[in-house]
Amino acid sequence: MTDFYKEDTISTTENQENNSFNDIHELYPEEYIPTEKEMDPIYRHLDYRIIPACWALYFLASYGSSAYGNTLTMNYEQGHSLIQSLNLSSHHTSTATALYYVAYIIFDLPMNLIMTRASPQVWLSRIIISVGIVYMCYAALHNGRGLIAIRFMTGFADAGTWPGLSYYISLWYPEHRTARRIGYYFTAAQLSASAAGLVGAGFQKMDMDRGLYGWKWYYLVYGAVTVAVGIALIWWLPDRPLYLKPSESNMLSFRKYIPSKIMKFFTPTQPLNERERRLHYLDMKHRYKNIKWGLKDVVKIIIDFRTWPLVMMYFGVVGTGFGLAVFATTLIKVNHPGLSGINISLLYAPIWLFDLAAILIVTPIADKFKKWRHAIFCFFTLIIITGLLVTSYAHGPWNRYAGLLIAGFGLGPTVPITMTLSAQIMTYRYGDVGSAASAAIVSGLGNLGTVAATYALYSGWPADKARLYRNSNMMLILILGISIVAAIICWIIMEKVDGGIYDLNGKEREVLEDNEQAKTEDN
Repeated sequence: MTDFYKEDTISTTENQENNSFNDIHELYPEEYIPTEKEMDPIYRHLDYRIIPACWALYFLASYGSSAYGNTLTMNYEQGHSLIQSLNLSSHHTSTATALYYVAYIIFDLPMNLIMTRASPQVWLSRIIISVGIVYMCYAALHNGRGLIAIRFMTGFADAGTWPGLSYYISLWYPEHRTARRIGYYFTAAQLSASAAGLVGAGFQKMDMDRGLYGWKWYYLVYGAVTVAVGIALIWWLPDRPLYLKPSESNMLSFRKYIPSKIMKFFTPTQPLNERERRLHYLDMKHRYKNIKWGLKDVVKIIIDFRTWPLVMMYFGVVGTGFGLAVFATTLIKVNHPGLSGINISLLYAPIWLFDLAAILIVTPIADKFKKWRHAIFCFFTLIIITGLLVTSYAHGPWNRYAGLLIAGFGLGPTVPITMTLSAQIMTYRYGDVGSAASAAIVSGLGNLGTVAATYALYSGWPADKARLYRNSNMMLILILGISIVAAIICWIIMEKVDGGIYDLNGKEREVLEDNEQAKTEDN
């Protein structure tokens, strides 16, 4: 196994560097197996550097969708909401929302594949800077056609964020530690949804300040902050933990065109010392295979029957999640017609705090009992269904609002578990490209559920408003049922078809593969 790690060092002479390198490799030879006790502090060390940066990135990326949902009803009493000021029809809003996800789906896979050949932290930074610039342009909107166009551009800018983060985490953490880490930064989506409602209430107070609607101020400030954080991420996030010289890899590299002194300024420091890097390599080396890839490898992943249950798991839960993220304020308004825009924004926030609580409670459990991830997924999908039934059929507006809180709690761990299963299966089978491509395929095609929820349901189904959007909720329950069936199929594939090999650690897999190879040679 080739050691891909950078051997940068703080030694003052080349001899000291070589001696230090040799000592570490003698102390921890290639066959050494690090213990969980040895690795726990190393992964905690990585957490301090990686998780806050990923959290900030995903917070700002997710904030836009929630902010957009809030601006649909901001200052509606004064006739200054996004819908009223642009004279939008239900066709405009549903088409604009759906086109965002169409662009996201189209560009998700290519954006994530580029990330495997570029510096991942630079690529993630590029994404979030683009998102900020596009959202600042919302302040220039004047009609529905402009909204449709800019929502498509927003989807293009945002493409690759979620699968890119999932791929990035898989570079630094083994699969039995990923669900918790994905859950950690996924909490940013819930807090951003809550914050979008609370901050939106504040920007409603700025309505017509200097002649701008409150929603225009909202987009301008949010976009500027997002660009600033995106620039900081270039240094905040570390590069991948492996090093391949450009001449030895198929990675995109512009280093040869940039003076080394300038390139050094744009290169973030590695988060681990030499001993920690060696142990981290030994713990993760089974993950580094098939570094080089081509279109043929991507096609294999797409047609692999293991991919599609993961897509359908994601389809239902993410469609429901984004449907509620965009239209929860609409549901609250139709059930509480007397509430002001500010009160609606304030009631929007607790839904995602319940979601946050479920993530923090459940994802560590899903990592600890990884064989039961499918069962945990199904259980919490049933909680979402329960919440939607309460929202649809409970008596009284506050009881129906409680259903939204229940649905929010159920949504929490479902997406992190799905992405963890994707990385667990595809990284083992296809290596680096498996992790990147499967994350993009699952999130990209799975977002077709979001297109259905945002285009065909709620505001896209005007006749359903008289029924308090009960039928829209029932359609979400239907696609959640598909997710449960897909999770059961995924479990059968992992445990019965593939013999539970994904539950083994790296060394156990190597022993099993060696035994199978020996049997084949004997035959």
